Amino acid sequence: MQVIQVRDNSKDLVLSTELPTFLTADLLQCPNLPTLPSVAINILKIARSEQPSVNDYANAIERDPALTLRIITLANSAFFSRSHSEIHACREATARLGLETTMAAVMSFSLLHNRAVDSHIQRVWMRSIIASLAARQLAVHLCPSMAGPVFTAALLQDIGILALRATYPKEADGLYSEGLLTHRQLAESEQRFFGCDHSQVGAWLAAKWGLPTSLAQHICDSHGDYDIAAPDMLCIQLAGSIADAWLSPHPAQAFVSVIRELETLDGTHALSLRDLLDKIHQQLPALADMLQMAAPPVQDNETLLAEAQQLLFQQTLLLNARLDTQQAELALLRQRQDALEERSRIDALTGLANRAWLEEQLHQRFIACQEQSRTLSVVFIDLDHFKKLNDQYGHQTGDRVLEKFGHTLQTLIRDGDLAGRWGGEEFLIILPDENAKAAYFFAERIAQRLAKTPLAVDGEVPIHVSVSIGIACLDDGGFNGAEELIDAADKSMYFVKRSGRGGIAVYGERESADIPIND
Repeated sequence: MQVIQVRDNSKDLVLSTELPTFLTADLLQCPNLPTLPSVAINILKIARSEQPSVNDYANAIERDPALTLRIITLANSAFFSRSHSEIHACREATARLGLETTMAAVMSFSLLHNRAVDSHIQRVWMRSIIASLAARQLAVHLCPSMAGPVFTAALLQDIGILALRATYPKEADGLYSEGLLTHRQLAESEQRFFGCDHSQVGAWLAAKWGLPTSLAQHICDSHGDYDIAAPDMLCIQLAGSIADAWLSPHPAQAFVSVIRELETLDGTHALSLRDLLDKIHQQLPALADMLQMAAPPVQDNETLLAEAQQLLFQQTLLLNARLDTQQAELALLRQRQDALEERSRIDALTGLANRAWLEEQLHQRFIACQEQSRTLSVVFIDLDHFKKLNDQYGHQTGDRVLEKFGHTLQTLIRDGDLAGRWGGEEFLIILPDENAKAAYFFAERIAQRLAKTPLAVDGEVPIHVSVSIGIACLDDGGFNGAEELIDAADKSMYFVKRSGRGGIAVYGERESADIPIND
């Protein structure tokens, strides 16, 4: 048995999954591993030479009369015949097919000697034949110069299945007897059984035979994710999906995915799937006959694609409906999240910002003002004699006073300002872009509103509350952080409280503070 040829290209492969050590050892020791006859070996040797020629190929093929007849018949088939003239010589047939396609034909003829053993092997080869036709047609549009190599790689992409079946017949019987498995599912099952799938095994085997490394690499990557950066590789990968859909028990449903892929991949949206399927439909019987394979049943491509488009339309409607539902659910979740975040920032009693949110916002705004050379003022407020008010009227009245004061602040601030409850009966207001003078006028409006408007009523007796207010402005001190600015306003507020309450003081300008009235 001749398994490994003189030229071994397997070390030059870049496998997507390295073959496990046990697997390569078992493959090398397998007595039934697919092998190539002497004619195919000679063709590979010629292909490796510096300048392989049509005559060299023809001379090697003619040593096998049966193979010669098949090559001539293939060249005269509708797939390859570009004219009505019939050829009768191997050299002419090789010239018409091209060296790359001739090599693919020799390889496939050689490997198909046991095609009638079981239906699964026939299905595997039928998939490869359909994929090779599809890949060649795709290459005509996407990479014309690579049509030959693309055809060859697509035709040989599943030879790894032959190797795995020969090496592990018991395991393969259980694995490959599951006829309902898709090709992708089959590869996933192989991964579980062998630690790799048949595309890596096939690439390894092709490289061991001495096939060009580029061809073996294409076999290796044939079942991978679509490689839009390599048009030749993309043709092979798309062709596999087309072949799977062609052989699917539900082809219309399977072609829905193919249609989506062609519409989304760059460079393929302009391809006519109908024309491509028609070409395969025309060429498949001849190519299958040359390989002595039974062609699959004829199908009506127009009806098939019309059904696929209808299914695609229905699925798109269903998908859009699901997306609309998901968007509505997402919007609701966002609303709930926003509400939760809002509640986490708000003081429940007053409806103003809580201390945590005040500190975070002041820190951010302090930094922004420094970076942008803008000013900022803070107003620190303490309700005077609030403990006495609680003791005299009760805590419920005290809560109503705090609630009403929060509402009062909300009516006095402008957009962009932020008022919050610092804690207990203390409040803080952030006034961006306002200097100390403007902050002072704002504080006066608060005091005037409180003087006119009671914050609660005890029976028919109105309850008025005065406030002690401290102001600090970013322009009026060398503040190194938001904490220092708050501390300055707090100190100014305590200056008012110590002076008798009911007044306003600006940090750094205590001599201009209102003379408080001792109440």
